[in-house]
Amino acid sequence: MIIVRSARVRLAAGLLLAGAALSACVVGPNYRRPPVATPPHFKEAEGWTPANPADGIDKGAWWGVFNDPVLDGLERKVEISNQTLAAAEAAYREAHAIVAEDRAQLFPTIGLTGSATTSRSGKTSSSSGTGSSGASRQYKVGGDASWAPDLWGKIRRTIEAAHATAQASAADVANARLSAQSELAIDYFQLRMSDADKAMLTETVTAYQKALTVTQNKYNVGVAARSDVLTAQTQLTNAKADLVDLDRQRTAAEHAIAVLIGQPPADLTIEPVADWSPGPPATPLQVPSTILQRRPDVAAAERSAAAANAQIGVAVSAYFPSLSLTADGGVSSGALGALFNSSATFWSLGASVSETLLDFGARKAAVAQYRAAYDQTVAQYRQTVLTAFQNVEDALAAARVLQDEQALRAEAADQAQQNVTITLNEYKAGTVDYTTVAAAQATALSARESLISVQASRMTEAVDLIQALGGGWSADELKGR
Repeated sequence: MIIVRSARVRLAAGLLLAGAALSACVVGPNYRRPPVATPPHFKEAEGWTPANPADGIDKGAWWGVFNDPVLDGLERKVEISNQTLAAAEAAYREAHAIVAEDRAQLFPTIGLTGSATTSRSGKTSSSSGTGSSGASRQYKVGGDASWAPDLWGKIRRTIEAAHATAQASAADVANARLSAQSELAIDYFQLRMSDADKAMLTETVTAYQKALTVTQNKYNVGVAARSDVLTAQTQLTNAKADLVDLDRQRTAAEHAIAVLIGQPPADLTIEPVADWSPGPPATPLQVPSTILQRRPDVAAAERSAAAANAQIGVAVSAYFPSLSLTADGGVSSGALGALFNSSATFWSLGASVSETLLDFGARKAAVAQYRAAYDQTVAQYRQTVLTAFQNVEDALAAARVLQDEQALRAEAADQAQQNVTITLNEYKAGTVDYTTVAAAQATALSARESLISVQASRMTEAVDLIQALGGGWSADELKGR
């Protein structure tokens, strides 16, 4: 009896070892990162400071370079409460669970069963016409196991694809986080621009009110026309209307910020500031090749290509036979007390092999399908890289142009304000009519509005540049996932 059982164990162990040995083979192409053309430097980077190893944007809170405590407090809420980010994070957890589910297929499935049945059969005596019946019981406890060894790497390629997909999903989370943080910063700077516009228009309304008083006094003594008064009143009323409209623009930005931090708009109030004259931070650059490492959207596209490559191996494995191993055993007895006697035992071992002989090109078409899908992801990856380079070049060009533009806008605003002072004095002296004053005031207002606008644009372009550079994120974060 011991010899028989030992033979059974050796047979089972032999089947397991054979399956494990065959499982060492993995068919399909091994993945290599698709090559992309990388320029040696950014064309628009002249005059920018290259990054040193210790330089760059803080990986945790890149917005800290703006030195704004209100912005800092708002940005930190994005990680906690932004619902778009929460959805992306849930998608990553789903992808990570799929990896664990696929990995479980590498191991046998083991089950345990137990049953108790009662049956009865009836018999009728032909001599007496009376019947008798008896009941029998059967108790059974057993286990079963099944395993399909991964002979050609189908499961391992599936795991490889799922793992790459999970890494792409993790990069998507980082990209969603960076996008939400960048959008919040841009909305915040638009809100602050509204504050600056409001402060400027409040001063303008005061100046227009004084000009109206001068015009009204001149009209009262008969040295000014009624049209001068109406022109001054029209300018004042339009300035007041513009001041009212700023509240609409500001509240829209405030509501957008509330949604980004996961709050109802009614629950968020950002106090206005009277004096907002920001300067964009200095943002050091890296060489273009670091874009491949720092941009989460680039990393996600590259990982999608890796997942598509693994799917080719899954399709190729269909050309080869599959092996299934099964085993079951247990004890069965009609008496509960005798259930675990040696005579009540039963067992069986089995193996089956299957291979498709003719499928009229289905497997060939499937492999071609996944190769085409891989080629598609490679093209999308390369396009994502090109777009990343474009984003950086655009942001650098915009930053350079806006810096020069701000100096000119500031000069124009100062000149226009001097012209208002001169023409108003000339009007008081009676040497020019009020239309000259009105034209000078309109020019000055437009110049000051343009100056504030270009200041806000420089801040938003700084955000765009930080986002284009990846916000301090690194693809190294995916290696441990």
